[in-house]
Parts: sequence; structure tokens; C-alpha cells
Amino acid sequence: MSKKNNDQGRLIDYRIFVPSLLVIIAISIPFSLYEEQAMTLLEGTFDTIVEVFSWGYIWYAIILLGAGLYLSFSKYGQVVLGDPNEKPRFTLFEYASILIAMGVGSTIMRTGMLEWTSVANDPPFGMEAGSTDALLMGNAYSMFMWSFQVFAIFVMAAPAMGYILHVRKRPLMRISEACRCIFGDRFTDGAGGRFLDMIFLISILSGAAVTLGLGTPIVTYNLSHLFNIEVTFGLTLAITILWVVLFSISAYVGIDRGIKRLSKLNMYLAGGFALFIMVAGPGVFILDYFTETLASLTTNYINISLYTDSLGMEQASHMQSNTVFWFAYSATWAMLHSIFAAKISQGRTIKEMILTYLLAPTMLSWVATGVLGGLGVHRHLTGSVPVLDLVQTQDQMAAIPEILASLPWAAIAISLFAVIAMIFLTTTLDSTTYTIAAYTSTKDMSKYEPSRFLRIMVAAIIATVALILMRIGGLAPLEVVSGLMGLPIIVIQFLTIYAAFKMINEDRAWENNVRGARPASRQQSRDA
Repeated sequence: MSKKNNDQGRLIDYRIFVPSLLVIIAISIPFSLYEEQAMTLLEGTFDTIVEVFSWGYIWYAIILLGAGLYLSFSKYGQVVLGDPNEKPRFTLFEYASILIAMGVGSTIMRTGMLEWTSVANDPPFGMEAGSTDALLMGNAYSMFMWSFQVFAIFVMAAPAMGYILHVRKRPLMRISEACRCIFGDRFTDGAGGRFLDMIFLISILSGAAVTLGLGTPIVTYNLSHLFNIEVTFGLTLAITILWVVLFSISAYVGIDRGIKRLSKLNMYLAGGFALFIMVAGPGVFILDYFTETLASLTTNYINISLYTDSLGMEQASHMQSNTVFWFAYSATWAMLHSIFAAKISQGRTIKEMILTYLLAPTMLSWVATGVLGGLGVHRHLTGSVPVLDLVQTQDQMAAIPEILASLPWAAIAISLFAVIAMIFLTTTLDSTTYTIAAYTSTKDMSKYEPSRFLRIMVAAIIATVALILMRIGGLAPLEVVSGLMGLPIIVIQFLTIYAAFKMINEDRAWENNVRGARPASRQQSRDA
């Protein structure tokens, strides 16, 4: 890459980046200064959404899953994102590893280990708290959280983004560009297009700061237990800075030398850690419990998917309120996941992209939940670790090192858990940093990578916002705000799905841009 091109890549579209950052600051400062009042307002707003619009989020996820399956198995699924004769950029294992690392992240380490406790203590369907049915439903729900609906939310804007980038060769990798075929040039190049792009940036900048802030305790609590030290802001600061260095380096060196290698490494480490738990821990119980949990999930999948607790006139159960929040929070991240998936899917068909995103992270998440959740449930049943009591009387994160400490070679188990969590979050945040840099760059993203300078600048901004909010106590309000940002993103998602169908139909891409098509019949650069 020439120096001229690299210099051009350092240009950033300040028209969308600066206003988005100012909005984040404008939201964060007053909410941080008046956190109690802010949380009362925001939680009240969210409770209203849960009460009024639970059904909407549930059907939203189901409709996206149906759209994904239709796109995959209809004539649209054979459309290649790029030149039909080129090979995919990554092998299937590399491709799946990157999508898993991006789609799952360090959150699976927390939910896989502890989400079952929230359901066991507050079960649905009239189950008794702490009963065997509640324990099975707890882990089944943990698997459901990382299942087909949430990954459909993540990927369903990707066909449109991949099409404008790799087929139509549009220079800017933005939502506004994907919607150009709907709204026209005047809207896309004007204030309307900038508004769409700002919604994306606000949701992702806030979500990234929250993810960094909430991911840090997964490591700090384990280090606190390992070295018998208190969890202080100094420790949190040190871990955060280390994380920033890691994901900055990974984002700096790019997808092939950074993100891809870290993603593959973490797949091997996670597999080794699962094997360690099976051998050193209650392996037979975990296999039995995983099998029974899978049966519970399969039997109750439709019930969980459509659960609104409409006949329960009291406060919403954990499963109902958490499902709404989970889908809302996933919607916040949806465009980021889709844009990143689109960027790395050059040479893949739409079917390959969607099904890989639906299946690979789901399978990994189910295995992780089976192993981590199975270990926790075993320790609860044997009484060696009072897990259900711990999560109610202490910070929930404190239960994780207690469970891991019950294994032989506890120090190794805790250390390995912390390392895997760090790498998972690193791969999530370096993908986030890379995508934001690509999104705000004025460089032609159909040909080049976002500049390294811009990637580092974005990483620094995310880290600074997260650290300031952790210091002054503003993460909790921003987390709820980040979840609420999913509402406008849902509208944008459906616009991009419509745009994908419209562009493919205009180009007759199911004939002209499929493997085996004759070069003379292709119209890849129709709107370039």
C-alpha cells in the first residue's frame, strides 16, 4: 500500500464522528452526576418497555431468524459477495473463529457460568425456586440466550452491507450507503444519511465503553481471589489499560495478523480449558447434565421464545425481563456485527455468511454453557460452593472464582479463565475498533483497510470514555441507554434487509453473481 493511500486513510469524516462523540458525552456527564435519579428514570422507562413491548422484541427476533433462513435457502442465498470466481478470504475455520470471537465475546464466560442462578432463583412457568426443574431451565435459558435468534439479530444487516461493499463496490461502508437504493442520493448524501450513520456510531461507542467497563470485573474478581487483594479502581485501571494495549495492537496490525490469530488462539485455549474442567472436575456429571439440559432446551424452545408471562400479574420474572433486555442490547450491537461480518465475507455466499453466523457461535456457546454451567450446578448440588446464596448476598462476579477454586490446580484454572476472558474481550473490542475506524474513514473500504492511526484513535476514545465512567460511576445508566438505543437500530435493520432484496433484484444477482456464472453476464459494478 502506497504512502499516499495510507495518508488518505487517516482522513476521518468528522461530520458524523464528532457529533456522535459529543452526544455520548452529553448523555454520560449528567447521568453520572445524578446517577440515582438517572437510574430511576431509565429503569422506569425500561420497565415500561418490558410491560408494553415484550411481544414486539420477541417477534422482532423471530422475524429476523425467519428472514435469515429465507435468504439462505432461496435464490438469494447463492449470491456471492464479490467476484464469483474468487476464493473466500479466510478458511472456514478461520472465518467461523472470527465470527465466534466477535459474536460471543467475554460475556459468554459470565453468562455461561452464572446465568442459570438468576433463573433458578426466579424461575418461570410456576416452577419452585431452587428445584431440579428450575436448575435445568436455568442452563437451558443460558443456552437460549446464545442461540439462533440473537445471532440472527447480529447478522441480518450483513447481506446489504456486504453487497454494497463487495458487489457494487461502494467506497463507504455505511448504513446510509446501504439505504441509498431506498431513499435516493439527496437523502443519503445529506442530513438524513448523516443522521442514520450517527445513530450507529452513538450506539456502538456507548456499547463499546459499557462492554469494556463490564468485562473488566470478569478478570479483576479472579485476580483478586488469586492474589488475595481487594478489587480497587487501581486494579480495574491496570486491567483496563492492559486490555486497551492488547486490542489496540490487534486492531493496529489488522484482521489477518491480529484479529484472526487471536480468534484462532482463543478457540484452542477455550477447548483446552473445557477439557481441563471435564478431566479435573465432574466430567461425567457435566455430560449427563448437558444432555438433560439440551433436552430441556429442545422441549421448551418455543415456550421460551414466546414467553411473555401474560397471566402473571405481578412483577416480571427474570427470564421475561432479561429476554427483552438481551434482545434490545443485541439490537444495539447488530449493525456493528453485520458491518464487520460483511467486511470479512468477501468471496462467501450470502447463505454461507448467514448460516455460519447462526450455527458456529451457537454451537460454541452451548458447549461453553454446558461445561461452565454444569460445573457451577454440580458445586451447588454437592454443597461444596453455595452458589445460589453467593449470588444473592455478594456481587455476582464473586461467585466465579469461588466455583473455579473448587477445582484441582485452582490457580491454573482461575488464571486460564481470566486469560480466555481477556482474549475474548480483546477480539470483541479490536473488531469494534476496526469497524468504527472503517465506518468513519473517508477511504475506499471496498479496496483498502482503515488507517492504523484511526484505529488507535478510536481505541483511545473508547478506553477514555469507559475509564471516566467507571471512575465517576456512570456505567450503569449508560448500559441502560445503550439497551434503549436498540429501538432505532431495529428500524434501520429492517431497512437494510429491504435494501438487500431491492439491490439484488435490481441487479438480478441470483443469475449474474453466483459461482459458475459467465463473466459477461455479471454486473458487479452496476452502481459503482
